[in-house]
Amino acid sequence: MAPGEDRSPDRVRSMFAAIAPRYDLLNRALSLGLDARWRRRAAREMPVSAVARVLDLCGGTGDLARVLLDEGRAGFVVCLDFSHPMLVRAGRKLRRASRRSALVEADALRLPFADGSFDGIAVAFGVRNLSDRDRGFREAHRVLRPGGRFVVLEFGRPDGPLLSPLWSLYVRRVVPLLGDRASGRTGPYGYLARTIGEFPEPALLAGRLREAGFAAASWTRLSAGIVCLHVAVKG
Repeated sequence: MAPGEDRSPDRVRSMFAAIAPRYDLLNRALSLGLDARWRRRAAREMPVSAVARVLDLCGGTGDLARVLLDEGRAGFVVCLDFSHPMLVRAGRKLRRASRRSALVEADALRLPFADGSFDGIAVAFGVRNLSDRDRGFREAHRVLRPGGRFVVLEFGRPDGPLLSPLWSLYVRRVVPLLGDRASGRTGPYGYLARTIGEFPEPALLAGRLREAGFAAASWTRLSAGIVCLHVAVKG
């Protein structure tokens, strides 16, 4: 990311509020429909449970929360995000599961939950937007029960002499151009593209998860490394 670029919570919150109306549509279009498959794969890292309490961290419009419920990976899901317009859309998706879900408007760096409140935590494409990633990991560790899983789905960097430069070109040029035009806003998708480019390599992220207190952290590359699925366990 460009040096000195504003990553403050207020800036990121206002950005997501601005793009919320077309956020889901652009996710489908810019990922060529793969984002739904990636979320289902992330949900499967949670053990099947009819009683588990799972936190969908940086839950946005509720796509992952809905998958966790549909796949039987949770008995109750809390979808947490600090953008009110995004949560409004999440509420529409989770309306049929209102007795098995809750919406919480809060900052991932200051979770309003007691220690050990959740059996599992999942986050899809939200970690890279945290202004203090290590603090976010420590908070996730705090509210997770011992033995619980923290599942992180994020973009990666594909390998290969052909795919790697094509992916880099797509992220740096195509995503900002199409995203900003379709959303009617100038800047948000350029910012999101830069957060993809500066996100740590999987081994480095796993190390930071361990530093936050997790006993184990592993990762799996999906779609030739375009995304990575990280799984950490609280000891």
